[in-house]
Amino acid sequence: MNQPRRLEVLSAIVEDYVHSREPVGSKALVERHNLGVSSATVRNDMAALEDAGMVSAPHASAGRIPTDKGYRAFVDQISSVKPLSVAERRAIASFLDSTDDVDRMMEKTVRLLSQLTRQVALIQYPTNNGAKVRHLELVRMAPRIVLVVLITHRGGVAQRAVEVPEEVPEDFLAGLRARFLDRVLDRSVGDLEKPLVSAVADSDPRYRETASLMAATVAILGRGEQDERLLMAGTSYLAESTGDFKRSIAPILDVLEEQVVMLRLLSEIDDDAGGVSVRIGQENSETPLSDASVVATGYGPELASKLGVVGPTRMDYPSTMSAVRAVARYLSRILHD
Repeated sequence: MNQPRRLEVLSAIVEDYVHSREPVGSKALVERHNLGVSSATVRNDMAALEDAGMVSAPHASAGRIPTDKGYRAFVDQISSVKPLSVAERRAIASFLDSTDDVDRMMEKTVRLLSQLTRQVALIQYPTNNGAKVRHLELVRMAPRIVLVVLITHRGGVAQRAVEVPEEVPEDFLAGLRARFLDRVLDRSVGDLEKPLVSAVADSDPRYRETASLMAATVAILGRGEQDERLLMAGTSYLAESTGDFKRSIAPILDVLEEQVVMLRLLSEIDDDAGGVSVRIGQENSETPLSDASVVATGYGPELASKLGVVGPTRMDYPSTMSAVRAVARYLSRILHD
C-alpha cells in the first residue's frame, strides 16, 4: 500500500478498534482524527482498504475492523519503537534491581512484563549459547561409577555421576578425557555431539560402549548448560479477551503450557530493524496461535534468550513493542553487570 492517506486511515482504524473493540465508521474517524478530508473521501479509502484485504466489515452497515493483513501493514509502518517514559523506566529499574537471584529475577521480570502489557508474558531463562568449554574431567568415583564434569569459560559447572557397563582401566579414562577435551575445548556447549562421536570412534574398541556413554553424558551436560526453561505469567488476561478470539482460548492455553512448542516458536523469531519482532494471526499458522499475536525480542549475551508476550491480534502494538524492548534491554544490562 503506497498511498500515505490510506495508511493514515488504516492507522486510525487500528487505533480506534484496539481501544474500543467496536467497528470503526468514517464519521467517527473524521471526528476523532485530523485526517483533513471529508467523510465521503474516508469512506472511499475504507472501501479501498477492504478491497486490499486490510480491513473487513463484520456487518453490511457496520464500520470496519482491521484484518491480520491490516495489522501487519500498521506494524510495518511503525518507523521506530517509542521509548517508555522516564517514570516507566524508573519503575522497571527499581523493580528488577531489587534482587540478585536469577530465579527470582526471571519471575519478577515475567510478572512485570505481563502487568505492563496486560498480556500473557513469556521469558526464556538466560541461555549459554555463547558459552564455550573450558575444561572437562572424567573422575572415577567407584569401580563402575564415573563423575563427568564440564566447566564453561563463564564459570558454569555441570556434573553427573554415570554408571558404566564395565570397569575400565585408569589409562583408558585419562586417554578418553584427553581426546574429548582436544575435540571440544573452546567449542560452544550446544555443539558438542559431532566432535565427541569422532573421539569415540578413535577410542579402544574394547571399551567403546563406555566411551559412547561418556560422550553422550558430556553432550547432555552441554545442552543442560543452555537451560531451555520458560516462565509464563498473566494467563488471566486471556480470559478478559475471549471476545477477541474466533474460537475457544483453550487451545491457546494448551500450547502455552507446551514449553517445547513455545521455545521453538521463540527461537524462530528474529528481531526486525526496531529490535522487536511481531508475528500476527495467520503468521502463527503452524500452531494454535493463529488467532493471536506474538511480540518478542532477544536479551542477554548475543540476544540468544527470548522474552515476549502473547495476546489477541487486537493489541496496542506500539505500547507492547515498547514495553517488550525496554524490559529486554534492562534485563540484558543487569545480566551483563
